[in-house]
Amino acid sequence: MRIGLLTEGGYPYAAGEGRLWCERLVRGLPQHEFELYALSRSAEQEERGRVVLPEHVTRVWTAPLWAPADDGRTHSRRERRRFADSYGELVDGICTGRADPFAAGLYGLAELAREQGGMYAALRSETAVRAVESACRAPGARRSVRQAQVADLLEFADALERLLRPLSLDWYEDLREVDVCHATAGGIAALPGLLAKRFFGVPLLVTEYGVRLRAHYLDRTEGGRPAVRALLAAFHVRLACEIYARADLLTPGNAHARRWQERCGATRDRLETVYPGMEADRFAAVGEDPACGDPDTLVWVGRIGPGKDLVGLLHAFAEVRKAAPGTRLRIFGTAPAVPGYLADCRSLAAQLFPDEAADAVTAGENPVSFEEIGGPEAATAADAYGTGRVAVLSSVVEGFPAGLAEAMFCGRATVSTDVGAVCEVIGGTGLVVPPRNPRALADACLSLLRDPERAQRLGAAARARALELFTVEQNVAAFREAYLRLLARGPARPGAGVPFGQPPEARVPGHWTSPGWADPDPDPDPDPDPDAAAGAGDPAGASAPAPTTEATV
Repeated sequence: MRIGLLTEGGYPYAAGEGRLWCERLVRGLPQHEFELYALSRSAEQEERGRVVLPEHVTRVWTAPLWAPADDGRTHSRRERRRFADSYGELVDGICTGRADPFAAGLYGLAELAREQGGMYAALRSETAVRAVESACRAPGARRSVRQAQVADLLEFADALERLLRPLSLDWYEDLREVDVCHATAGGIAALPGLLAKRFFGVPLLVTEYGVRLRAHYLDRTEGGRPAVRALLAAFHVRLACEIYARADLLTPGNAHARRWQERCGATRDRLETVYPGMEADRFAAVGEDPACGDPDTLVWVGRIGPGKDLVGLLHAFAEVRKAAPGTRLRIFGTAPAVPGYLADCRSLAAQLFPDEAADAVTAGENPVSFEEIGGPEAATAADAYGTGRVAVLSSVVEGFPAGLAEAMFCGRATVSTDVGAVCEVIGGTGLVVPPRNPRALADACLSLLRDPERAQRLGAAARARALELFTVEQNVAAFREAYLRLLARGPARPGAGVPFGQPPEARVPGHWTSPGWADPDPDPDPDPDPDAAAGAGDPAGASAPAPTTEATV
């Protein structure tokens, strides 16, 4: 089976859980042939290079969302009229929240790009800006966009051009040949799959472990001005609703993501929860040793940032120390922290907990320590969880709490705040308290510190639950079944033939001849032209790199 895997800012480039689950999926299904279609978010991401891909990844396409994509294409008067009509419908749907004009405009622009080529100049033209202005001023437009000024209109038109670049990609003749398009996120990543389904009937599977629409709402840096933020949010809402309405199967990573999809119009008969898969073997040594860890130590592991509410955790620990003076709190960072927030947390810890010494000749030590994974005492996340018996999650914002699942694999008793999918993941094997409530968090921690046997029972139950639900094996098996189910529904496109009607050896992967715009060398030019490099880095530059790069593996 040929799978077209669609990614945005992740596999095969970025590090982190977003890349790891894709890598585990691809390596776990060697019987299938994968083709990667990756949208990259920055030059730095591409410069870091790709991960080593297995042999059954036969092709990699990449397209930058960060660089200009001007192919010099101009349109005739008739084509400009078609563009104005379709673009006007699209922005009308954005400003009014109506689905029909948005979909008609989106597919109209896609048809035009398919027939005539890229639309970089058209999407940045005065016609586009005037269409946005007319839609913002038209009756029925939402109040949040009516007061948009000229600067807002220009900024939004520029942002919308970047978001619509997948319409002009030269991927679709190859995507029409795959058996299933699998988008590893909603939003822009799924847009090529949406068009492949629209034009060629290719089944579309969309997986969301972190809801892209929710991420756009929480990203305060996207669109600096209120009107621009409102317009971009409206675009992402309408695109998400269209994707959820057209996808053949949606696989949210938890019930929290599933509720977002249902609110945006996804029907329950096309929803199937598939939990993320994690490598249980990494945590086996700690999880199978019930005596591992200091019973008087609380452990926090994660990326240090405002959403994790370490300030609240430190205030809660101050209450814990009043009742149990010998308790320690060890905070382990798993990724680069938000610098200002980390400094604030260190300062607060120094104020709340002065250094303490056991006697007059011993150096003082703070009961709160800030450490990094990879240090001498915690080379891995498993080692970090193994330093204590109780793991704490104090977040105010979460999607799927991967760190919490890791703590469960390690057999730790957990105290968590009720955010995101926490209750679903815990399932009764840990204590859950309201967010932003240091007193409740402190009481829950104390109850486990004072009752080690209860903590041990909860930790054992948590590990059993994690082994049942959150392993790589169950994740890969779920997607294997989903692929077969989508293909078994029969051909949705003319001339598709009978599923499995041809043996795999009947088709030779790759092009017999490389098209002119393809770059067969995935490595960057070691001695690039400085003038071309300057143009590629300047969004307003006249020159630009090729819109896509294709490499046959």
